[in-house]
Amino acid sequence: MTHAEQTPSPLDGGRVCLLITGAPGAGKTTVTTSVAGSLSRSAVISGDFVARLVVGGYVWPLGDPPAEAARQVALCNDNICSLAANFMTAGFTPVIDWVVPDAAQLQVFRTALGARLRLIVLDPGAATCIARDLERPLQEQFAFDGHAQLRATMWQGFGSRGWWLDTSDLDVDSTTRHVLLNAYERAWC
Repeated sequence: MTHAEQTPSPLDGGRVCLLITGAPGAGKTTVTTSVAGSLSRSAVISGDFVARLVVGGYVWPLGDPPAEAARQVALCNDNICSLAANFMTAGFTPVIDWVVPDAAQLQVFRTALGARLRLIVLDPGAATCIARDLERPLQEQFAFDGHAQLRATMWQGFGSRGWWLDTSDLDVDSTTRHVLLNAYERAWC
């Protein structure tokens, strides 16, 4: 079925902004790309790509010095929100791929994007995230050992918000179908 033949989705046409988050290895990039590709007018916004627009002086989110890392994360979040708002204004559904680790950072997105924001937390569990990471090519692996702490921080900060989707037994096509069918109603932020 081509995009033109699809039944219009309530997610399409810039009606909402999808923020897909979760721990490293949860499947954010794969799911984000698949969901965006299933909509007729969409744009993928990779938080990692936006963060790496800083070339000289780049500090990764958990890097040193911590104050500079936090400043660059705040800049990245603001830029992601601006891009998302611009895409929605132009009639495209932005699908954001980014780790949002706590309530304070989620609030930036909620404030900037308002009621059109839909939050999907891919939550397959630490063991699945680690296994998926090990399936990646070596140069793409992200040796992360803080899955339990990250999930606890996210849950404590915004566990009652959005849609926490256990994807441990779902492949990308199944996850994409779930998101397309249910995110508009289930992922309110």
